[in-house]
Amino acid sequence: MEITEEQYQRVKHLFPIARGGVKLSNLQVLNAVLYLAEQGCKWRGLPESFGNWHTVYMRWQRWNERGVPAQVFAALQELGLPSEQWAVLGLDSTNVKVHPDATGAPKKRGRKPWASPAAAGTPRYTLWWPTTAPL
Repeated sequence: MEITEEQYQRVKHLFPIARGGVKLSNLQVLNAVLYLAEQGCKWRGLPESFGNWHTVYMRWQRWNERGVPAQVFAALQELGLPSEQWAVLGLDSTNVKVHPDATGAPKKRGRKPWASPAAAGTPRYTLWWPTTAPL
């Protein structure tokens, strides 16, 4: 969904006056945000035809601080311009790894004895205790 120039003229008074070297018009930023909402993509996924994504993001953040989007969308709905209703749904796919014992995995029950003592190989250590201690 895109807002046309004629539709934008009806809500133009709700936007703050841009100062300085402005590369993107408020209409371009508004259409970029509508594209993001419709497509569900990230800011960095914004097509180049809408301008630099960071410029759009920063202007949107400044508008949010002033409450501009709520006023604009309320005015657009009063004019009957967007025909669909908007709803937001957030999903989180966080995974938490736990120890296998916590998931009901079978517990290890000690070491299995070797079939023969020779299969175990040489011992890694030897304890040597003298039977008689010299005085």
